[in-house]
Amino acid sequence: MKSICLFSALSLFTITSLFSQTGNGFGIKGGLNYNGNGDYFKTITNTVENPDRNIGYHIGVYGKLGSKLYFRPELIYTSTKSDYDAGTFQLKKIDAPLLAGLKVIGPLSVFTGPALQYIIDTDLEDATVTELENNFSIGIHFGIGVSLNKLGLDLRYERGFSENETTIILNNTNVNPDRLDTRPDQLILSASYKIY
Repeated sequence: MKSICLFSALSLFTITSLFSQTGNGFGIKGGLNYNGNGDYFKTITNTVENPDRNIGYHIGVYGKLGSKLYFRPELIYTSTKSDYDAGTFQLKKIDAPLLAGLKVIGPLSVFTGPALQYIIDTDLEDATVTELENNFSIGIHFGIGVSLNKLGLDLRYERGFSENETTIILNNTNVNPDRLDTRPDQLILSASYKIY
């Protein structure tokens, strides 16, 4: 019984130490994305085209709970672009990464976690984009970050898990429509500022 009480007290002390008040807070963030969505399936020729990557942007807010070991939820508006032979595909979405991080050395930390995504709008030049299979999808983020007082900088990779295609109708004809995989595959560079 004493060992159980001692173990419980030690566990409580460890958890309290890890989630001390020094790292808690919230702030704003923004930055650039280097994005490529998924493959473009050309029905008539039965071929697949990989996207040319393009630069997009994001802006949002974040919260942080903990210091050495921390939880960082974020809410981000993201705009991405990918270039295909048929034109530039634009996607706008709301991301909600739920990140767990670990402070490694000094200001350097590593983090990972799922990202919930809600797609607001899709568009392809000179083509009609039909409704997505799902407006809601799930991805993963992982990366490294540096925090210096109120300023932060992180580099992360995002990959979509959920298959999510849309139909592309070219030249206003619905005969043999093409398909586009909208899953993100991107590098994200962010700067953040801790407000409180």
